[in-house]
Amino acid sequence: MANALVELLNRADVCIISGGNVDQFERQILDHLEADTEVLERLHLMPTCGTRYLRYQEEAWTTVYAHDLSEEERDSAIAALTERAKELGYWETETWGDVIEDRGSQITFSALGQSAPIEAKRAWDPDGSKKEALREAVADELPELEVRSGGSTSIDITATGVDKAFGITRLSEYTGVAFDDMIFVGDRLDPGGNDYPVVALGCKTVHVKDWEETAEFVEKLVSVFPAR
Repeated sequence: MANALVELLNRADVCIISGGNVDQFERQILDHLEADTEVLERLHLMPTCGTRYLRYQEEAWTTVYAHDLSEEERDSAIAALTERAKELGYWETETWGDVIEDRGSQITFSALGQSAPIEAKRAWDPDGSKKEALREAVADELPELEVRSGGSTSIDITATGVDKAFGITRLSEYTGVAFDDMIFVGDRLDPGGNDYPVVALGCKTVHVKDWEETAEFVEKLVSVFPAR
C-alpha cells in the first residue's frame, strides 16, 4: 500500500481523510513512506474526519487548520458515550487500548479499543445495529454536536456540520481542485456511513471493502496516469 501510494503521489495530489488522529496517521502511514520532499508536498492529511488539515511545508508537517471542541463539549461527549454504552450493555471489559479517545477536535468511541484486531471488530457488530443504537442514544443527548458512525466499531463526535464533506470542501477551497476533478475512495459510502456525506458533493466515488481493494484501485490509477 505504501509503495502504491508513493507511485500515485508521483502522478497526482492525494488526500487521506480518516477518523484516526494525527498519531495514527504517523504510525500507520507516514512511517512507511519512502518519499522525497517534492512527493510529500503533494500529500494532504485530514485526520479526525477532516476537523484537521496538515500539509508538508518547509520539510515539516504543518497544521493548516484545526477545529477543536471546547473542554465542556469534550466532557459532555465522553460522559454521554460512557453512560449510554454501559446502559445498552455495549461497554466491553476486554479491549485493545482505550475505548474513548479525546482527539481534541473529535471524541471517538471504539467498542473494543482502537488497536483491536480487524477480525474482532467485524465480529462485534456485523450488521451495525449496536453501533447505530448507541449513535442514536448519544445524538439525542448531544443535539448541539455531530454524532455519526465511524469505522466498524466506532462512533465519532465533532462540532456540528464538521464531517468528511466539510473536509473535502475545505480541501477544494485550499487547492482550487473542483469536486468533479476528484475521485473519492471509501469503504462506508452507504447511508449512515462516515464516507456518505461526500456523496452529495459531486465527486466521483469508488466503494472498496478493505485495504486490498484500495491498493488494487490505486495501482490501476498508477497504470493509467503518467509520472510527473
